[in-house]
Amino acid sequence: MKMIIVGASGTMGKYLTGAFEKEHEVISVNSKDGHIPTDITSPEAIEKMFSQAGPFDALICTAGPSFVGPWKNLNDQSFRKGIEGKLMGQINLVLIGQHYINPGGSFTLITGALTHTPQRGFANAAAANGAVEAFVRAAAIELGRGIRINAVSPTVIEDSPQYFPFFPGEIPTTMKALEYGFRRSIFGAGTGQVIQP
Repeated sequence: MKMIIVGASGTMGKYLTGAFEKEHEVISVNSKDGHIPTDITSPEAIEKMFSQAGPFDALICTAGPSFVGPWKNLNDQSFRKGIEGKLMGQINLVLIGQHYINPGGSFTLITGALTHTPQRGFANAAAANGAVEAFVRAAAIELGRGIRINAVSPTVIEDSPQYFPFFPGEIPTTMKALEYGFRRSIFGAGTGQVIQP
């Protein structure tokens, strides 16, 4: 299987790349390096990335820039970071990628527990997550050609302890559980699902 992992240099992306490249052809996509450097806030850059990558079977996105910070610092400009990054970046990966993905392929996007359990400082990410999950459910009924789409929605992950203080009382998602959430999306039969590993 030929997989594209967007956000392959991040904590989740590195782990998933290491797990999947043992079994499949993996094309790593990051903002500055990887096999194909790509800015997911730019539709033109996304189109160029898919053109370089060629036909593929699965796309995983673990990238999703958003604004993190105090409520008092939220305004139109700062809020657009999550809208243009985590929301439209992932939506455009699907809208553009559907023309390159092989029949029966799959898209797996990233959201998070903030959708349903908001925390201070993460209003932007929570809003983007919720919109991505709504998009996944809607896209699943229209994509065609047997293409599936799901989202993986972890809480704070165990390999990012710097975020633990922001998620009081949350049990971190293990990296193995995260991996198997993505495996369920890629290799299972479900579509339009929000998978909570």
